[in-house]
Amino acid sequence: MLADLPAEAIKQRAVVLADLAAAAVLEREPEPACGYLDEALKLLGQHWYATAMVRVKAVRQKLRDWDSLPTVRALDDQLYNWHTMIKSLTV
Repeated sequence: MLADLPAEAIKQRAVVLADLAAAAVLEREPEPACGYLDEALKLLGQHWYATAMVRVKAVRQKLRDWDSLPTVRALDDQLYNWHTMIKSLTV
């Protein structure tokens, strides 16, 4: 599915990556889930899409069982940086 999307379909790619992350969480595979979310966040850095960010955050909530993993902590750092940037833009 992801490979079928054109390179310029950045918004759709971010959503699909978040969905793939959700599927990885269901399979109890937090590291691939974080990898997908990392890629989604990179795409969101190129082209903002609120729907994709909502999905990213929803998947992050499902990763609570693995809060102590370095990959989850790194994801939290990225999300914190996103929130800080967005807050600075709205001030």
